[in-house]
Amino acid sequence: MSNRTIRVNELIQRELSAILRKFYQTEAVAMTIAEVRVSPDLRDARVFVAVIGDEETEEKKLKWIRSKAADIRAELSRRIVLKYLPKFEYVRDTSAVRGSRILQMIEETERPPVRKQEP
Repeated sequence: MSNRTIRVNELIQRELSAILRKFYQTEAVAMTIAEVRVSPDLRDARVFVAVIGDEETEEKKLKWIRSKAADIRAELSRRIVLKYLPKFEYVRDTSAVRGSRILQMIEETERPPVRKQEP
């Protein structure tokens, strides 16, 4: 990944977060833009959204943000000047769940085995 792509990823992530905070404060309170991955040609991007709550809440928030995608993209085009503004695909960020599962597995392997006492 080139330095330009990395900078564009970070810029879009920062601006998307700011747009959500400014215009959609009440709806976006339990959401975080975890990561943005822009394709090398800057035409498409995946936006990883982390949502606090159960799976039903996650699905509702993802459905909501997808319904606001056109408005968010329009506001982003006013803030960022790029040759091509990518089309965004909003997906659920599962890295926190995977990370906690890995930490749990590490803790289980580090625990000493329980010895049974003989009567």
